[in-house]
Amino acid sequence: MIIDWHTHVHSLREQANPRWNGQCPATIDNVLRLHDEVGLDLSVISNSGHYLREFSREDAVPAIRASNEYLASLRDKHKDKVVAIAVAIPGGGDDHLKELERAVKQDDLRGVIITSSHRRAYPDDDEAKPFFQLCCDLDIPMFMHPPSVGFGEERMRDYRLASSIGRPMDGALAISRLIVRGVFEKFPKLKLVGTHLGGGICEMIGRMNYAYRLQDEAFFLGSYEPMLIKHEPLHYLKMMYLESTCYHPPGARCAIDTVGVDHFLFGTDSPPLFVLKQEGVDLINKLGLTPEEKDKIYYQNAKKLLKL
Repeated sequence: MIIDWHTHVHSLREQANPRWNGQCPATIDNVLRLHDEVGLDLSVISNSGHYLREFSREDAVPAIRASNEYLASLRDKHKDKVVAIAVAIPGGGDDHLKELERAVKQDDLRGVIITSSHRRAYPDDDEAKPFFQLCCDLDIPMFMHPPSVGFGEERMRDYRLASSIGRPMDGALAISRLIVRGVFEKFPKLKLVGTHLGGGICEMIGRMNYAYRLQDEAFFLGSYEPMLIKHEPLHYLKMMYLESTCYHPPGARCAIDTVGVDHFLFGTDSPPLFVLKQEGVDLINKLGLTPEEKDKIYYQNAKKLLKL
């Protein structure tokens, strides 16, 4: 059994964007075609939310609702193959909270995807706390995905660096801020899933640990105040789930060794990139896992989070 946690279907508005020249890859038809080609059991469809950077938080709500309702309608048409999750902007205010609650309770969307930053605001900002509380109250997983271009974008406009490097960097920065700003301390029931192995956070967590542990001895590195956590950052990283999209087995192995096989999910981020679907499936088979471990990663962990 295989559940692909990471597939995208753009909203109808975004599919009609002239930049796609009528060939938007993130459609339900492409999800289902790839689903059948590699033999999946379920595909979790989400709206990547890239286009939301065009909107202020206040103006984004109608577009978000239209996307949520559209994904719910696709789920209804393909219940044997598709699970859908909502999209939201943390810190957006009461209207965003009401829409997320509606999407979960009325449309039966099984989680929510957010971007790791929105117009240079990050999800550890204080105004996002009601959003995290709602995710805990609804008991849904929150999938954090990078925006189209984020941190350091002024140096990532060539060689596709925005996609290959900028997006995971933005995700790792957001995770690190959620840790040190005490979000997991305040919301221990939060079920956060980081895309793309958490953007390389597992390779950097040792540095975060020493930055926390050395305290006054490392005064020259800058302040660590206010102190909002009670444990080393690794403690909180292990509370997260990480998703497998990376295309590099040693990286995936590092992430599994860091958070544990019970907190690792299979995903491909395909579509939009069709040719990577089979590569994503094959990655898990290259990690030297037992059949029981592969079953958890391919299926059981996602099944539990989505309450299937």
